[in-house]
Amino acid sequence: MRKKFENEALLRETITRYYMTAKMAGDIGQHVAWVTSGAPVELLYAADIIPIYPENHAAMIGAHKMAPELCMAAEERGFSPDICSYARSDFGSLFTGESPIGGEPKPDFLLCCNNICGTVMKWYEHLATYLNVPMILIDTPFQHNAIDPHAARYVERQLRELVEFIETISGKPFSMERLEEVVRLAQEAARLWREILSLAQNRPSPMTCFDMFVHMAPIVCLRGTQDAVDYYRRLKSEVEKRVQDGIGAIDQETYRLVWDNLPIWYKMRWLSETYASLGASFVAATYTAAWGTMSASSGSDPMQALAEAYLGVYTNRGLSYRADTLAEMVNDYTADGLIMHSNRSCKPYSFGQLEIARIVTERTGVSTLVLESDMNDSRVWSEAQMRTRIEAFIETLAENKQQDDCRHS
Repeated sequence: MRKKFENEALLRETITRYYMTAKMAGDIGQHVAWVTSGAPVELLYAADIIPIYPENHAAMIGAHKMAPELCMAAEERGFSPDICSYARSDFGSLFTGESPIGGEPKPDFLLCCNNICGTVMKWYEHLATYLNVPMILIDTPFQHNAIDPHAARYVERQLRELVEFIETISGKPFSMERLEEVVRLAQEAARLWREILSLAQNRPSPMTCFDMFVHMAPIVCLRGTQDAVDYYRRLKSEVEKRVQDGIGAIDQETYRLVWDNLPIWYKMRWLSETYASLGASFVAATYTAAWGTMSASSGSDPMQALAEAYLGVYTNRGLSYRADTLAEMVNDYTADGLIMHSNRSCKPYSFGQLEIARIVTERTGVSTLVLESDMNDSRVWSEAQMRTRIEAFIETLAENKQQDDCRHS
């Protein structure tokens, strides 16, 4: 069973306050924007506009096991089952009024950035029509390896156009000084988050990726705020205390694993307990690590830095970049194996996983297991099949360890 952190109570309080503030935005003279997860929210926070993430709302729907019903409600309206289950979950919530948080506050506008996938464009176009609000699209060309300076300038021009739109919506001049402060806070939160994640390099690891999936909420929703910085300072102290006291996230850490792709939200507890019972601890995940890099670099013009940061997100990069990232993660965290969630809802994230797995295995020697499922829609989940494959994989790791021990004896 996952050992909960004391700061989880503070996390609930922080996220509850965030949503309550958004729901009261109209009463306190603030605006609300619905945004994709890869959107440059620093520009919004600098203008006192509250960003709300339909993807985050959909993840909560998945964690509360409400997704099948709400996905079906969307499918009954003509949405294909092949569409992202986040989108179907969120549309189903809009159509039925069912939600784990009583629904999302209505937005004044939508901000869509296609650095995470192409689906979001059609998703947000439909939302704009359904909600009768304007939509802004930030187009981020795919980057195979290094960031293309021409692409960065292209994105920067769009961000400056977004600022003009924000001034129209807010009715006041945009403050670059305030943006610099927000960017500084985002950088600080991202730095703290990276340092927290790196503490899992210790043996035993003080936290697993299942903890990381829970505690990533502020770096997603509150990136660029003092609340995020304050929370991660507290969490870092607690994780450091576990390291100091030699407290592992699971009772007996025998195998160290890396997770690739989004969580399977409705089976978080089952996966956590199943792997822990087999002595396996997930010490790192590409999904949680990506949020530590989604902030502007220091020492440069904030608009230029934001353009480069949001252009270079993990899912907007080529296979060689992602293979390099995973191989480095396996080595840094001294992992014994790699688990790749082949997520039928997130095709950009899942595309090329077999090739990436081959490259990572060649470079690091670790074994890889690919698990086919869906992040939200449990109708594609097969528990018996999952358990069989997981147990067989752990047996493979045990054999590998035995062979390594024999070679070194």
